[in-house]
Amino acid sequence: MCIINTNLEKIYLKKYPSNSEPQKKGKICFVTAVPMTIEAFLVDYIRALERYYDVTVITDATNPSFLTVYGLKTQIIKIPIKRNISFLKDIYALFKLLVVFTVNRFISVHSITPKAGLLAMIASYVARIPIRIHTFTGQVWATKKGISRWFLKNMDKCIVLCATHILTDSKSQREFIIEQGVVNPEKVKLIGYGSISGVDMKRFFADPIARTNIRNELGIGEDDFVFLFLGRLNREKGIFDLIEAFKKLAEVYKNVHLLIVGPDEENTIGNITEKASTYMTRIHYTGFTRSPERYMSSSDCICLPSYREGFGLVIIEAAACSVPAIGSRIYGIIDAIEDKVTGLLHEPGNVDQIFLHMQWMILHREERSLMGELARKRVQELFSKEQMVESFLSFYKSIANYQKVEDNA
Repeated sequence: MCIINTNLEKIYLKKYPSNSEPQKKGKICFVTAVPMTIEAFLVDYIRALERYYDVTVITDATNPSFLTVYGLKTQIIKIPIKRNISFLKDIYALFKLLVVFTVNRFISVHSITPKAGLLAMIASYVARIPIRIHTFTGQVWATKKGISRWFLKNMDKCIVLCATHILTDSKSQREFIIEQGVVNPEKVKLIGYGSISGVDMKRFFADPIARTNIRNELGIGEDDFVFLFLGRLNREKGIFDLIEAFKKLAEVYKNVHLLIVGPDEENTIGNITEKASTYMTRIHYTGFTRSPERYMSSSDCICLPSYREGFGLVIIEAAACSVPAIGSRIYGIIDAIEDKVTGLLHEPGNVDQIFLHMQWMILHREERSLMGELARKRVQELFSKEQMVESFLSFYKSIANYQKVEDNA
């Protein structure tokens, strides 16, 4: 009887582990240049993967426990990876990565962002890591010309050469890098319908309280029309094209405002102040925020007149808040906006088209409202965070051959 009970106990514990956690299948590692990338895009993926793997993050983190606030047990290893080219610092980072990969023997290394991708894929290739994944979120060289384009494009080709798997965050970006000869079709995949991390529909929704509070804070009337720009402030994001279009609009409509939210990397606000001094009472700059959903709820339309984007995540986040979009007709953004259904597309750099689309949004209130409703519905159907996490886990299951264990708690 004792032997029978012992055997039954072993069978039970094998099927129903005492901690209700699946047995870990090995160690995996994510590599990014800055912690913000992890916090913005990877937290939910890491949380899901931690049930199956021991997860390590390599980034230039000043706070070695920055992920504990998200309830994660992830090991953080600090390695400074600079976004710009710096030969000596890059060699140092490459050496450090090689040492970490060799010592830890990860089964998978997954990099995001260009420089982190180049260094991590080279180091993991040399260290013989069996699964080497890089996610492209846009191509720096897409808007470059001459030797600069050639050099940066070949950096991406080097990443592809060293990687075993390539991901993109949009269908059109995948098609672009295949067309440009960067990667073979069989090597590059798209997770779900695109977007790097999907949208948390419980966080991003039309919040009337946030709308009222933000407008009160900025001195904007409830019936005033607010256009939103949310992202890094630089020329490639098309911010100066948007300013020129807004100046034309502000001459005609006295109740129109432009809300600018995001980090200022190039003293862009100073340049905007010079170019649009007459209208600065209706241009509001708030800086970087960890609560973009509040500003999206306060707005009537989001604008992203960018010259290059991997996808345009802010567009579908705003869409989840029932806010339609105006964006450039470029790869990436054409996946985030369904033209004339959830927003309007314009040719990149065409200030007159941007102006006309902004004017259309003001004049067609009912159609704009319908666009917002359809935008949220589209995000719910295609880009919800739950769908993306499940697709991401399915991808890892297919390449790492782990077996998803049912939670029987």
